[in-house]
Amino acid sequence: DRVRAQALAIARRISAHLLPRTRAYHEIWLERSSDHDRQLVAGGEAEGDAIYGDRYLPRKFKTAIAFPDDNCTDVYTNDLGFLVVHDGEQLRGFNVLVGGGLGQTHGKANTYPRLADPLAFVTPEEVLDVATAVITAQRDHGNRADRKRARLKYLIDERGLDWFRAEVEERLGRGLTPPVPVTATGVHDHLGWHDQGNGNWCLGLFIENGRIRDTDAVQARAALRRVVETFAPGVRLTPQQNLLLTDIAESKRAEVERMLADDGVANLATLSTVRRWSMACPALPTCPLALAESERALPGLIDQLEVELQQLGLADVPFTVRMTGCPNGCARPYTADLAFVGRSLDKYVVYVGGNMEGTRLNTLYRDLVPRAELVSTVRPLLERFARERQPDERFGDFWQRVRNAL
Repeated sequence: DRVRAQALAIARRISAHLLPRTRAYHEIWLERSSDHDRQLVAGGEAEGDAIYGDRYLPRKFKTAIAFPDDNCTDVYTNDLGFLVVHDGEQLRGFNVLVGGGLGQTHGKANTYPRLADPLAFVTPEEVLDVATAVITAQRDHGNRADRKRARLKYLIDERGLDWFRAEVEERLGRGLTPPVPVTATGVHDHLGWHDQGNGNWCLGLFIENGRIRDTDAVQARAALRRVVETFAPGVRLTPQQNLLLTDIAESKRAEVERMLADDGVANLATLSTVRRWSMACPALPTCPLALAESERALPGLIDQLEVELQQLGLADVPFTVRMTGCPNGCARPYTADLAFVGRSLDKYVVYVGGNMEGTRLNTLYRDLVPRAELVSTVRPLLERFARERQPDERFGDFWQRVRNAL
């Protein structure tokens, strides 16, 4: 729709504006072990950058845009977020959110997941200036002594949001407008067919844990190749690890569906609710930070959960299940209703109580749970949820209501 088109244009402007201009990122060095000397073999002298200076940022910095009715980007988990404020089809501006981030380290209490705070309301014309001021404040004041404490979230917790707002205002040379009372109240996974409003359609396809591959049962890679070669749709990747095929003519929908079905690509109607809202990071064997399995383990856990939920009459109740191989949180486990986070080889921390909207962190339920016992560990919670849930109550909301009584 028109608001999303306006927001997309601004997202592209933000991306272009924040790209580094320095060529220092392209330098290639060789280390000579004999005398510990370094030889520059590509690139040139270190140079400054209008935004990042000559030292760049202390750590990675994430930026996202979301809509109140669709927080599919988990905007509150980003260092810098822009939550759309609109009147009908007219974009008024954004609530600026700062200080989100999910990474933590097991055994280090001074590392933790954090959701972003509302900082200000900005008009579309103010977005780039405010983004620059936020980033340069982190550049100049972020922790460079401890990599684990180098994200913006820790700077804001250490100095306070009022201090950070004053710092941003000083860089802008003017005051900030207070945020308006808008928050994220919904989320979409964009699966299935959607009218683009221009005569064409887009199709959201479920890609389990983001891995497009051919198996004996499903030839997803081959099917997508044929669809793309035949119809030349746009291809978009989503923050839920799924795929959107865009700009498909109405007359081609049935043919696209048939082509996918011929290779076993799942129809949305055959997808269980719990699998639909599940997500895992790659973890072992490709991630050097992984402590445990994730992508290769979650499908089997979902198989077990499908059986349990069916038996408990909860098969159609939507809630998010996420799994990661380490505490860095790449599959965003700490906002999920139910999450399994790798603790050591084949053992996990179980978290419960986030929500689908991504506006609440979950809490630790059990530690060092063997993978084979994960489902049996949470089954008592699911049984109680089935017995005691209020009408339309979600699993994470239930946990927040009753956890002190457990």
